[in-house]
Amino acid sequence: MREIWILVGEDRFMVALRVKSLKQFMQLILAGDAFDVFLLEEASVTGLCTYSVDGAVNRDFFTAEELTAAGDSLHDFVGWKEMRGVLFDLIKGKHTPLGFKFVLHLMPTHVASIIREGRCDTPPEQVRALVLTVKYDGTQAVLLTGTSFDTFVMDKEPEKLWDAALMRYLDKKGILCEVL
Repeated sequence: MREIWILVGEDRFMVALRVKSLKQFMQLILAGDAFDVFLLEEASVTGLCTYSVDGAVNRDFFTAEELTAAGDSLHDFVGWKEMRGVLFDLIKGKHTPLGFKFVLHLMPTHVASIIREGRCDTPPEQVRALVLTVKYDGTQAVLLTGTSFDTFVMDKEPEKLWDAALMRYLDKKGILCEVL
């Protein structure tokens, strides 16, 4: 069972951001490669009906040879790159969807890099995931950060490093947001 530790308040360990340019953001997340550094844990798209996607990789789908060849490149969740076209097809059309929610995990190699570069005392292998939840309610998109650990961790530095890294990344990609 995964545990997500979030503390909100003066010493926040979660960032909530409202996307300022919705059209640009939708283009980047659904048609561009800006979010291809993420894995998809889950998605739901609500329109005429609600579509749900479980991003967990079914290892039984692969042959033993394919699993061996994939090695460490096969993650627990499917890559955003592989799923964004499918989700885009569910969203596009005459009607704007009523809403959607994507739960994304930063790829593990990037997690380790953020933790090491931040000179954090928490070993990277204790960080299960750096999570980005994207919620769209029909009028606005909100991005929420979160951090998942394998065990209880007193050090909150990984959360701070993730929040800062995401803010830099969004800025680099030209995604304008305001803190909620």
